[in-house]
Formats: sequence, C-alpha cells, structure tokens
Amino acid sequence: MKLIPLGDKVVVRPMEAEETTAGGIVLPDAAQEKPRQGRILSVGDGGLNKDGTRSEHEVTEGDRVLYSQYSGTEVAVDGEALLILSESDILAIVA
Repeated sequence: MKLIPLGDKVVVRPMEAEETTAGGIVLPDAAQEKPRQGRILSVGDGGLNKDGTRSEHEVTEGDRVLYSQYSGTEVAVDGEALLILSESDILAIVA
C-alpha cells in the first residue's frame, strides 16, 4: 500500500531509537527516547492559499528532517510504522 498525503501533509519514516548510550550502556525500551528525526517518503500537493493556489513545500522526498516530539499521527503500513505530519511540525532539514 502507498500513502499519498493531502495538502500540506508529509509522510515520514522515523529513524530507529538509540539502544545504547555513548558510554555503552544498553537502554531498555521504556528508557529509549522517541525518535524525532526521519526521512520524508512523500509530500502532499501543498497548502491551499486564500486565493485558491497551492503553496510549494519547503521539503522534498528523501530529505532527512527534525520534527516536534509529539507531532503527527502514527500509522502502520505493511508492518512499518510511519508518521503523517503537517509541514509546520517540521523544525529543520538535517544536512
């Protein structure tokens, strides 16, 4: 199945959570931070302006992004956890 986001929405594949600390300590699932970075898989056709035109997205497919911690809606597609976010929930593109 393929997700095609609408409007200003984007589909993101979150990165895996860190399982060990910098010092080598293995973290249990409950102690792992929820990832806040991911890859853009697809983008919508842009937000609707007051004059009826569509605004361009600032992100493109394949960009690695940093997003707000509790933003978006989690969905499972073919057994894979994905996020659907508004473009405004994206804080930065990671270069």
